[in-house]
Amino acid sequence: MKNVKKQLSICLAAALLTGLLTGCAPADPPAASAEAPTAAPTQTAAPTPQAEETAAAPAQSAAPAQETEGDPVVYMTADISPEGLLAVYEALGAVLPAENVAVKISTGETGSNYLRPELIGDLVASVHGTIVECNTAYGGQRANTAYHLQLAQDHGYTAIADVDILDAEGSLTLPVEGGSYLAENYVGANLANYDYIVVLSHFKGHSMAGFGGAIKNISIGIASAEGKSHIHSGGTGGSMWSGNQDAFLSSMAEAGKSVADYMEGNMLYINVMNRLSVDCDCDGSPAEPDMHDIGILASMDPVALDQACIDLVYAAPDGDSLVQRIESRNGLLMLEHAEEIGLGSRAYELVHLDE
Repeated sequence: MKNVKKQLSICLAAALLTGLLTGCAPADPPAASAEAPTAAPTQTAAPTPQAEETAAAPAQSAAPAQETEGDPVVYMTADISPEGLLAVYEALGAVLPAENVAVKISTGETGSNYLRPELIGDLVASVHGTIVECNTAYGGQRANTAYHLQLAQDHGYTAIADVDILDAEGSLTLPVEGGSYLAENYVGANLANYDYIVVLSHFKGHSMAGFGGAIKNISIGIASAEGKSHIHSGGTGGSMWSGNQDAFLSSMAEAGKSVADYMEGNMLYINVMNRLSVDCDCDGSPAEPDMHDIGILASMDPVALDQACIDLVYAAPDGDSLVQRIESRNGLLMLEHAEEIGLGSRAYELVHLDE
């Protein structure tokens, strides 16, 4: 793959100088209070910086899908398969450009519950996508571009698409409009090369955020290594691990909003609810899931999508461990703040494609 070869050749020497660390966060960050999720949705049957740059909006070559008036629609299938993934994507009716489509995933640490290429390969091919990721700020196997690309190859991603580490060439600065904590967000500079983003997330727990889904994938996930530190510190530039928890959660919502604003609506969001561990894919030794797989959900609204996933976890008879993880980290604050600043809506209409 041309992107892999280019980035490997640039970064191989630097890789040998970088030590490996493990884990993405302290095991038990300070707990915070939480509240129950919002009211249940309406349900209907399915229809037939190395070099830092200043952001410029992507080309307007794609039309966002049209949603009906009222609450945003979230489509769902219980079929966790390549066919099920394509079904929820097609239900959105999004019109994508013929090229310059990014598919944002988490490549995951070795041993984690990252989305397998066997599951996502058909979707990536159908959108003519390039898999994109950013380096981590905590060490580990994805802390620099050369190691990260090797891990992407080891996990099978380079066999299904080109892989682009967005911050291989530094950071791109995005303005944050109306933020309480962030004035700027620092994302991988290569984001400027894409006209559309398919945000493909593994929904699961998280040791710091409580849970990870679409919002986390477009905030921390698209942030460069320096951007990740900036978000974790709540915009203060302080410690990633000992900052104010509510500031961190709110900063993720604000960073996500800056990416959505930059892309001007040229994004869609898919969450896969399988292997529902309380731990994230940045953990190479996650707790074994103790609840059942749920399905695949998709929406044009990242807040509605994450809220729908949260509601399904709360409704599950075996979701207690994940609910406790979410509430112990005050994870619902991220959704609340995201709605407040206009990233999306916590109210939604759930459409079951299997009915």
